[in-house]
Amino acid sequence: MPGAASDTGVFVWLVMRLWGCIRSSLRFWRRSKAYQRSRLWSHLSWIGADSLGIISVIAACVGIILALQSATQLEKVGALSYVANLVGFSIATELGPLLTCLILAGRAGAAFTAEIATMRISEEIDALEVMGIDPVRFLIWPKFVAMAVMAPLLTLWCDGVGISAGGIFSTLALGLSGKAYFLQTAHFLTLRDIASGLVKSAGFGVAITLISCWQGLLAREGAADVGRRTTRAVVQSIFFMILLDLFFTALNYMFR
Repeated sequence: MPGAASDTGVFVWLVMRLWGCIRSSLRFWRRSKAYQRSRLWSHLSWIGADSLGIISVIAACVGIILALQSATQLEKVGALSYVANLVGFSIATELGPLLTCLILAGRAGAAFTAEIATMRISEEIDALEVMGIDPVRFLIWPKFVAMAVMAPLLTLWCDGVGISAGGIFSTLALGLSGKAYFLQTAHFLTLRDIASGLVKSAGFGVAITLISCWQGLLAREGAADVGRRTTRAVVQSIFFMILLDLFFTALNYMFR
């Protein structure tokens, strides 16, 4: 990779190398190497399965909070039955993808940056190049694919847990019919609403990976720089996630 290039130059270099990986992966006759498949499955398992616990707890809490807050306001106008509409739509289109990827930014994104920054400072990335191993394909490509795949899947799980928790709470505490709650949610939510949330989460996942790996590659000044780059990666990931959320929401509104 370019040693003395600017920060922007390193980012452009990283994007171009990942684009090359995408193009080569579309050649179905090309067989990936065993160690590449192993690293990919390892990242898929670590990002996906190991994140289910914390995402489930947070999604359940948010579903209950939304149900309670919605009921507080809707009860004033005699529209308590619309709790299901608000909880389902809010989680599927906004809170599901956003909360899921916020967790991934703090958990996976920070780990990506710390790993690559440490390898950069200890010259392990240069050693990979000397051995003829492409560092982007070996280190970053599995992370990129795993995040792009697992972020939408975890968002789906988050949606299901949040809506279910809201329904159970509405049934037990608000006196609503559980069957009516889930039927109304299924009737009100459309495939477009769910798809818009999944597209958002995929975009968030790609942004988190790019920013985290980019910051890791910029590490130069010893071990102290690892912490600085990791903090910067998480903050920048959250910032760009909010910007992307605004962009996708505006796009969805314009073409509704």
